[in-house]
Amino acid sequence: MSRLQAVPAAVPPWTMAVAAMLAVQVSNALSVPVIAQVGPAGTAWLRMSFGIVFLWLIARPALRSLRLRHLPALLVLGIVTGFMTTFFLAAVARIPLGTAVAIEFLGPLTVAGLMSPRRRALIWPLIAFAGVILLTEPWHGTIDLAGVGFALAAGACWGLYNVFTQHIGDRFAGISGLSLTIPIAALATLPLGLPQVIGGELVWWVLPAAAGIALITPVIAFGLELLALRRMTHTAFGTLLSIEPAFGVLMGLLILAQTPTVMQLIGIACVIVAGAAAQRGGGRTADAPALADRPASPA
Repeated sequence: MSRLQAVPAAVPPWTMAVAAMLAVQVSNALSVPVIAQVGPAGTAWLRMSFGIVFLWLIARPALRSLRLRHLPALLVLGIVTGFMTTFFLAAVARIPLGTAVAIEFLGPLTVAGLMSPRRRALIWPLIAFAGVILLTEPWHGTIDLAGVGFALAAGACWGLYNVFTQHIGDRFAGISGLSLTIPIAALATLPLGLPQVIGGELVWWVLPAAAGIALITPVIAFGLELLALRRMTHTAFGTLLSIEPAFGVLMGLLILAQTPTVMQLIGIACVIVAGAAAQRGGGRTADAPALADRPASPA
C-alpha cells in the first residue's frame, strides 16, 4: 500500500482538502510556461499521460473489484477530469490565475448549495460568492470573454468532478479509483492535446516539467481530494473550496508576479471566512472507506 493510500483516519479531512488545493494551484501556476510551448490542451494531456505512469507505479488499477455498474461513473469522472484541466488551462492562458479560479469556483459552489440539507448552510456559499465577485472585478469590463467562458466550462466540470469523485471514492480502496479515471481523462483529451503537442515547440525541458507537474496534479492533489471527499459531505467540501481562489491569487503573485488589487484582497478575506466556517460539521456520518474496502458484489 502506498503512503498516499495509508493516510491515517485521525488526519482531519479538511486538511487534506486544503493541501490538495495548494497543490493544484502550484501546478497550475507552474503550467503557464509549458502552455506557452505546447498549448493548454497539450499541457493538460501531458499532465494526464504522465499521471498515468505515476499512479500505476503507486496503485495498481482495481480491476478485480470493477463491476459493470461502476463503468458509467468512472467514464463520467474521467471525462470531466480531463476537460476540467483542459478548460482551466485554456482560461489561465488568457486571464490571471486567481481570477480563473474564482470564476471556476462557481461550479462547486453551486453543487454545495444544491446538496445542502439545511437552508442556513447557504449563508457560506453566499459569502463566498460575494468574495468571488470582488476577486473578478467585473465592473472594470476588461476581462477576456473567452477566458471567462473557459473558466465557467471548467467550473461545470469541477462541480461534476466533486460529485463523482466522492461516488468513486466510496467504491474503491485508497486511490485505486484514480488510477482508473486518469487514463480515461488522458484518452478523452487526446484529440485536443496531441495535435497541440505535435504542433508546438517541444523544447527539451517541456516533458520533464510536465512530468513534475503531473506528480503534483493529478497524482498528489487529486489523490488527497479523493481521500478527503470519502470523509466529507458535498456541502462542507464544496464550500471549503471557497478558499481556493485565494490560493490562486497567492500562487499567481508568488510564481507569476500577478499582483492583486485591494478589492481582490477584500474578496480573499470573504472566501477565507466562508471556507473556514464550512469545515465545521463536515464529517460524513457513514464510514465511507470501510464501505469501499469491502469487495463489491457482482453486477
